[in-house]
Amino acid sequence: MTKKEFMNSITKNKKDILKELITSLEDLKIDYCVIGGLAVNAYVEPVVSLDLDLVIAAKEMERLLESVKNIFRIERFSHSINLTSPESELRIQLQTDPRYQSFLSRASVKEVLGYKMKVASVEDVLQGKVWAYLDEQRRKSKRQKDLADIYRLIEKYPHLKNLLPKSLRNEVI
Repeated sequence: MTKKEFMNSITKNKKDILKELITSLEDLKIDYCVIGGLAVNAYVEPVVSLDLDLVIAAKEMERLLESVKNIFRIERFSHSINLTSPESELRIQLQTDPRYQSFLSRASVKEVLGYKMKVASVEDVLQGKVWAYLDEQRRKSKRQKDLADIYRLIEKYPHLKNLLPKSLRNEVI
């Protein structure tokens, strides 16, 4: 089984909506990058996730949503727009927090579970995980997963410890 077949089997895809989304982004020439757990998987041993977190160039968000409105159900929240499809259990979250926009310029193409996608730099992936972990509004279980991802990144890239806030650095070391 290939990585892509594995990804499609765990998301119970009836059709490859991830490929459709990536194709839409590329066809529309919309800048994007993967953040979150799947981005962590681009840098360390993969862990299964049904979530795909993306940053999209803010000025292009509405154009993308118009393009995919027949493929996905679109739900808007305070800091994200979620895309879901009855064709898959993959949950796509478009991050609208403006802090993430600078990640786009430092992203590069990487393979994530069989898909070639633009992924935030390892430093930016870590920063996003730190923001998520420090967000006390998030469920504790989500924050614990963020902390585990921080540990996974630090174990493989020890120099990243220096980028952690002092309070978190003391907890991780």
